[in-house]
Amino acid sequence: MSETSPRALYGTLTARAALFSVGTAVFLVMLKGIALWRTGSVAMLGSLADTGLDLLASLITLYGVRLAALPADHDHRFGHGKAEAIASLFQVGIISFSAVGIAWRAIERLVHGEATANAGLGIIVSLVAIATTLMLLGYQRRVIEKTGSIAIRTDHLHYKSDLLLNLSVIAALALDQYAGFTGADALFGLLIALWLGWGAWRASANAIDQLMDREWPEERRQQFLAVAGGHPEISGIHDLRTRTSGSRDFVQFHVWLEPRMTVSEAHRIMDEIEDKVAASFPGVEILIHFDPKEQIDQPGNRLAETDDTRIVEGKAP
Repeated sequence: MSETSPRALYGTLTARAALFSVGTAVFLVMLKGIALWRTGSVAMLGSLADTGLDLLASLITLYGVRLAALPADHDHRFGHGKAEAIASLFQVGIISFSAVGIAWRAIERLVHGEATANAGLGIIVSLVAIATTLMLLGYQRRVIEKTGSIAIRTDHLHYKSDLLLNLSVIAALALDQYAGFTGADALFGLLIALWLGWGAWRASANAIDQLMDREWPEERRQQFLAVAGGHPEISGIHDLRTRTSGSRDFVQFHVWLEPRMTVSEAHRIMDEIEDKVAASFPGVEILIHFDPKEQIDQPGNRLAETDDTRIVEGKAP
């Protein structure tokens, strides 16, 4: 398989997932628009508003994943992966705006005490929306397992919240019209708004981590050190730096080598380390610098032990 094939597959899978999301949102907007017209439910309004903004978010996601899949070029030497994180933040903003609008409408309903109608139609529409959303979530889950896309993951998160939202609409309409609890619709609308706001807050974390070049989780860093530091001709590793941009991972580090080693020998060792890392961490882009072993005991280095080599974390002078 060529070097570009995994990235091409990544772009194809994420674009298909985004298109499926757009198609689902279009269908649900039309369905819920009819239901809102017939029921007047604020919970249904919240559901429709959320789905309408889902459509906009899905369009942004589609653009983001297509841009992120583009190869590196002269102006973007590290690729376009952060486009996914930017698209994800746009989604967070849209979800937050939706939550504020729904909360405002719910409070108005609580104050003025407006009634709902045609609960049966609203419940049927919500059940259809649940079934449609479950199909989308199943497909998105498979794409996320294969790609790890942050934009599709964020899209997946707020469509998961749609399941709870649609169940809430069913409960609100049933309680409001069949159980005589006239405030149920507005209360459920307010709860939906709070849930969406919380979901937006959680969804922003991964996108911000990528944009801020957050280090890999410590467990993955240690796994990488164990693989890269296992070469018998190096004395340790230091200045390990990691980051993720869309589907691409980047790592740079220094290794200790015998000071009398030739450049050719050092280059051979670097190639062997890269081959080992590529086998355990496919697709990771690596930048290695080598230092003379005699600097290991200089002040400022923190030593740690692994099974077969000394790994040095810290900055050599």
